[in-house]
Amino acid sequence: MSFREICRRNGRFRGSFLLALMISCVFPSMIEASPLLDRVVAVVDKEVITWSELYRAMEFEMMNSAVKLAGDEAKKKLFKENEVAFLEAMIDKKLQLQLAKRVDVGASKEEVAEAIEGIKKKYSMDDKEFRESLTKEGFTLEEYKKRLTEHIILSKLVGQQVRNKIVVSDEDINAYISKNKGSEYRVRQIFFKKPEKDEDRGAVEARAEEVLQKLKNGEDFSSLAQRYSEDATGRNGGDLGYLRKGDLGKEFVEVLSKISEGEVSAPFWTERGLHIIKLDEKEEGKSSEELRERVKNKLFERRFEEEYRSWIRGLREKAFVEVRL
Repeated sequence: MSFREICRRNGRFRGSFLLALMISCVFPSMIEASPLLDRVVAVVDKEVITWSELYRAMEFEMMNSAVKLAGDEAKKKLFKENEVAFLEAMIDKKLQLQLAKRVDVGASKEEVAEAIEGIKKKYSMDDKEFRESLTKEGFTLEEYKKRLTEHIILSKLVGQQVRNKIVVSDEDINAYISKNKGSEYRVRQIFFKKPEKDEDRGAVEARAEEVLQKLKNGEDFSSLAQRYSEDATGRNGGDLGYLRKGDLGKEFVEVLSKISEGEVSAPFWTERGLHIIKLDEKEEGKSSEELRERVKNKLFERRFEEEYRSWIRGLREKAFVEVRL
């Protein structure tokens, strides 16, 4: 398993903190050592984000998508389409690190070393294998430690400022269960748009079958959704969240009734297009205790996302931010 894949699959590195692990993995033809290219693309208080920093971040995150495209022009087009969203995420990260410095939130060398040991233990890697994996992916050990330090700092800061302040009461759980009676599913999808001409449906089905074969060969569903899904959910690994049975179309209900948790469906058509879905979780058959715990976690994460976005907006309102793309 490559080091990039380890980073993607490790639960420590999910969500808004993934940018803390982005490091240089560049296409030489796309980022050159030129002062004309390495310009400032954003100012965040007294710090700057450069064009090369932005594109290194995008290259790491979008490597799998980029290498599927033919030629540098196609890669440049892909990056150009996503540079605004990536820059906004980098600005958010910069604001958080600045706040962490002001409120004295840091990460010790011992904490970084412990995190690295945890990664090595989880993936049964010794020191040599760990360093070889770093080298293969274009990392230096010091650069990786720097990014990991930032990740730990961000995790501590968000815990202190947001996560630790959220409370989900028994009354909240009871109200949610009462309002949402019936079956509920946690679903991911890989979606292909319906073609304008019926004669093109075969080509869409062929692409879907190719992706399904990759899934059967053990490739990660979320990664494939990011690469192939043709709707907005692809950026989030195809996550549709929790869906109530009563709100689903008949095609989805029929397919979901035939698969178990963790299983992936065959491609199927709806009015919108062709879908491959994965059932992550199903409410039916769970004990009352299991259901309450899942609802509690769901409400907690929903509130966390709301509070986190509000907190980030507050940081931006108090700071000087200038975008120069």
